[in-house]
Amino acid sequence: MSERAALLGHINEKAVVHGRVTLSSGKEADYYIDLRRVTLSGVSAPLVGREMLAATRDLEFDAVGGLTLGADPVATAMLHAAAAEGGSLDAFVVRKAEKVHGLQRRIEGPDVAGRRVLVVEDTSTTGGSALTAVEALRAAGAEVVAVAVLVDRGARPHVEAEGLAYRALYDHTELAI
Repeated sequence: MSERAALLGHINEKAVVHGRVTLSSGKEADYYIDLRRVTLSGVSAPLVGREMLAATRDLEFDAVGGLTLGADPVATAMLHAAAAEGGSLDAFVVRKAEKVHGLQRRIEGPDVAGRRVLVVEDTSTTGGSALTAVEALRAAGAEVVAVAVLVDRGARPHVEAEGLAYRALYDHTELAI
């Protein structure tokens, strides 16, 4: 079985939850995809990192991250997968709002100014979280090369309308919903 197929199996077994829910976008759905059950699993996370790197191999970037919390484990998995391949990839975290204490940074981790970055997310319906991260990164002086997600629930047209390349490992139609 391919790693892509194995990861899809993990998503279907661990992350797809049936029942009426309200998504962060405000939309209602008959199922929820709790990808943290996959991205924070010691068995699944390495697959996430390797498959996300494979899906974005044609892009040039040296840092990866997005809006906390959905992006954090995806970026970390990619960081570790790149290191396992002998490469180097930095990760960053975009806060929903600037801190009011300490260094008062909105983007945590290595500085992104002047760097080519990839925005990641676990799943996206409207692209809102990813585009919030894109706005913060551009304000910090980063060059955003693309947005990449594990599961697309409909965000592609919204992200592409902003002139960004978009990658998704899976479309929601591939899930056992």
